[in-house]
Amino acid sequence: MENLENVEKKEITSELHSLTDYLHQLVNWIIEYTPRLISAFILLFIGLWAIRLINRLIKRLMIKRELDPTLSKFLADILLWAMRVLLFITVISRLGIETSSFVAILGAMGLAVGLSLQGSLSNFAGGMLIIMFKPFRVGDTIEAQGVTGTVSEIQIFVTKLTTGNNQTIFVPNGALSNGTITNFSMEGLRRADLTFTVSYDTNIKQVREILLEVLKKNKKVLKKPEPSIVVRDLTDHAINIAVRAWSKTPDYGDMVSEILEEGKEAFEAAGISIQPVVKERSVQ
Repeated sequence: MENLENVEKKEITSELHSLTDYLHQLVNWIIEYTPRLISAFILLFIGLWAIRLINRLIKRLMIKRELDPTLSKFLADILLWAMRVLLFITVISRLGIETSSFVAILGAMGLAVGLSLQGSLSNFAGGMLIIMFKPFRVGDTIEAQGVTGTVSEIQIFVTKLTTGNNQTIFVPNGALSNGTITNFSMEGLRRADLTFTVSYDTNIKQVREILLEVLKKNKKVLKKPEPSIVVRDLTDHAINIAVRAWSKTPDYGDMVSEILEEGKEAFEAAGISIQPVVKERSVQ
């Protein structure tokens, strides 16, 4: 019995010594790493404060330089995330973590994400091309990828369009930058190509005089470039009269509507009837 008691006492004593060693190691680790933890937290808070300050200064500088708002936001966001990544690497290196292996892991993760998000990277590159070369700006009316609308926002991956009936369309920047874009707002002026169809019994000179009078009375029609009225087609059923009038881009839609309405009323007052468009039947 005494031998068993001695063995148990030795085991308890050994366990107490092991626990004491672990506690000493823990205390030593805390004493050793506490300054690193404190300095890392201080560096983190100072770094975040400095990043916010630098970001504000850069935005103010871009505003003073009158840079494009979309380009300013894009550059500011990229710089913000670059500074955050740099701060994160600095903080973990302050804690004693090897950054070389960590950077290698980040690189491998970036490669894997890049391969899986090729379409998104294409849209990202397209957004950069649009911002750099400016085929359109916010507020321009464009036609691209089968849709027409006013550009309300150019984001990193997509461009936001608002249609005339107030629908929102998001067009991927990759397809947008590689496709054909018609910008209706870039030049500032637009020409309307309208067609009035009259019968062969109609006096063409009278039609021209009536339409010229309609154009002269319309305040949205510009004097220069001068409008023109010409015979465009002689079909089997009627004569197509082309009306070409210029206006400022914001007035284009109203001008077209007013010319069509006022032209019809002027023809009716003169006893001239507008012929319907007859579609030719295809031979089977």
